[in-house]
Amino acid sequence: MFIVNSYSLAIFFCFITMLCWGSWGNTQKLAAKTWRYELFYWDYVIGVLLFSVISAFTLGSTGAEGRSFLQDLAQADSSNIWSALIGGIIFNASNILLSAAIALCGMSVAFPVGVGLALVLGVLVNYFNAAKGDPLYIFIGVAFIVVAILLNALAYKKAQTDKKRLTSKGIFIAIAAGVIMAFFYRFVAASMDLTSFAHPQAGKLTPYTAVFIFSVGVFVSNFVFNTLAMKRPVEGSPVNILEYFKGNFKTHLVGIAGGMIWCVGQSFSMIASEKAGAAISYGLGQGATLVSALWGILIWKEFKGAPKISNRLNWGMFILFVIGLGLLIYAGA
Repeated sequence: MFIVNSYSLAIFFCFITMLCWGSWGNTQKLAAKTWRYELFYWDYVIGVLLFSVISAFTLGSTGAEGRSFLQDLAQADSSNIWSALIGGIIFNASNILLSAAIALCGMSVAFPVGVGLALVLGVLVNYFNAAKGDPLYIFIGVAFIVVAILLNALAYKKAQTDKKRLTSKGIFIAIAAGVIMAFFYRFVAASMDLTSFAHPQAGKLTPYTAVFIFSVGVFVSNFVFNTLAMKRPVEGSPVNILEYFKGNFKTHLVGIAGGMIWCVGQSFSMIASEKAGAAISYGLGQGATLVSALWGILIWKEFKGAPKISNRLNWGMFILFVIGLGLLIYAGA
């Protein structure tokens, strides 16, 4: 299988993760013109599972190092399979809430608040589970990111005048998504041998197998979580599953593309985690908050007409996020 053998390449992979995790929301915004987010999400999870299979039988099954995908799957302990599966279930619960928050308050708020909070809590959870990197710089970097999240939430509040109820609802849902999302990566990382992908411990999973089992957890749990979301939507009337089959090919393709984009990021993050460490690999990937906020502000014009104070607060958010992410990179170096 393909293995990353240097810290610098691992950091590059983390930046690819950042771009993917910060950009998949654009597919939801595109589909939202004619498609409810609950319907979009069925295609999204299909895309996640589809890419995990493609990755497992290509990068995960070629090369001279490590175990191939099918060999790795055959020797995996049930405890490690369950760990990766639980990671997928936890992620799906949080990501459905994040999708709801995007629908309510846009990418430029849902990601910095929800994913930013997940970054902060997730870095701490993953560091204490598998310590790697200088803790001083990791925790200082996290502190900068906390302040950046608060600035973004305040910028959004200042921009709202007649949607206070919707504002609060979207932010609260984003916070709930962030708290839950903080824990998914820890379970997936625990299923792997982070000390050596080339010679992994017996029973442990390689990154490609872990991502595949994680994706199965996402797909299967969607029949529970998304069904509930459709019956009790955060906005609008309940959605009937028959509406999904009325979507055209292009609409379905957009959702599948969104899931595949996200799973590229998840795969690259897992591949990088041996050299970068789980905390840093996860934290840099969740720098997706910067990418998504830029999409929301510059492309989707989610702060159009906002007062100048909102723009200044958002600039402060960007600066503090960059400093925080830079400290995370330095912590691992």
